Amino acid sequence: RADEARVLASEISAIATASGATGATRTFRAIESLGKLAMSYTAELDLNNPPSAPEVVRRTFEALGATYVKLGQFVASAPSVFPKEYVDEFQKCLDETPVTDFSIIKRTIERDLGRSIDEVFATIDPVPLASASVAQVHRATLLAGNKDVVVKVVKPDVEDALTADLSFILVVSKVLQFLNPELARTSLVDIVGDIRASMLEEVDLRKEAANIDAFTRYLEDTQLTSLAKAPYVYKQFSNKRVMVMEYLKGVPLTDLDAIRGVSDSPEETLVNALNVWFGSVLACESFHADVHAGNLLVCDDGKIGFIDFGIVGRVSGSTWGAIQTFFQSAASRDYQKMALALITMGAADDAVDVDKFARDLRKVYEAIDAIEPAITVQEDGMSGAVTVDQQEVAQLATELIRVGDENGVKFPREFGLLLKQILYFDRYVTLLAPELEVMSDDRIEFMDAVAVDVQPRRLA
Repeated sequence: RADEARVLASEISAIATASGATGATRTFRAIESLGKLAMSYTAELDLNNPPSAPEVVRRTFEALGATYVKLGQFVASAPSVFPKEYVDEFQKCLDETPVTDFSIIKRTIERDLGRSIDEVFATIDPVPLASASVAQVHRATLLAGNKDVVVKVVKPDVEDALTADLSFILVVSKVLQFLNPELARTSLVDIVGDIRASMLEEVDLRKEAANIDAFTRYLEDTQLTSLAKAPYVYKQFSNKRVMVMEYLKGVPLTDLDAIRGVSDSPEETLVNALNVWFGSVLACESFHADVHAGNLLVCDDGKIGFIDFGIVGRVSGSTWGAIQTFFQSAASRDYQKMALALITMGAADDAVDVDKFARDLRKVYEAIDAIEPAITVQEDGMSGAVTVDQQEVAQLATELIRVGDENGVKFPREFGLLLKQILYFDRYVTLLAPELEVMSDDRIEFMDAVAVDVQPRRLA
């Protein structure tokens, strides 16, 4: 243990040195906030309905700021890693940070592009389209060609704060694992390390630009550019903290009335979206892992527009074959084969009761089939929109993964991401094509690819 302690001390020293003054300041603020919230929680214990531990942790994260909000959202997106009660609670984690003043955003753009904002943009709206903990987005018009674009800008000091906060969290996890060696069996430090790497990618917009490029290449290679598109990235005006990309004008995939204005067949539009997205899972370097209604548009030209590639998933080679079997058995509701595929996909105990696992899977799928999304009908009675509850989708994914956990099967995070997107599409089918049988319809071409054992382009 003495040798382990020396190694730990050395690692902590290296992390502290790398974090510098920013790390010390952020750590002090974190401890101060934790103290205040501990006092508040103690006071609330006297109430009739004291808050649960997950609620206290979620509120603590929100109070600690951007890094911890992103960490909370990571927890919410990883039901295969974290306990169900925490995943459910962190669905409520609010990424509602104050808007950064445009004068600061302007300075960031000019500093990073090395030129005046007037040399690049004819107009730029000082009121943001969106503002989150890491970045802010503004509409603009390029000076050259008068092109409509959006400008995504990483907020000042976010990277330093994120690095410092995540270093603090990594130190805490290492100390906890040292003090309680049993935690090593949960891979706590490895999980925190993965979270750290994933979150630091979000402050480097070159990563998102690369994800967009990979998706665009996939569309070109598979001749799907007539069906879908991603925003064009103006690389001459983009770098680590600033990304200028094409503004895609369209309507959400959940607005049936608006879709009818740009598409003769909403059902065919959905089939196209399914083929494109599932195809990317099979044949792209990464798949879009956040296809909620705000990120999936039906554009004015009828194409499906995929936007916001900040969150992507990658299917490893070890998971690939199991996913194929899972899709095939899901089509016929062969729960026994589904169970075997999921066991192959996850890290399973030696003695998994396959029959019980299959019965539990049947219950989950029957519950999914029984849920009807809320459909809002307009006054004319002829149009409507579906409300896809993101929390509900996450809870369904969590339930399936909980069943796996109860049966001794732990899934990789990538499967949780994949499952959530499939559940989103299941909700879209309810509105746009209620009679569509996704796993057996001849128009769903990805099933042909699964049947002939097409291999993905990437190897992991």
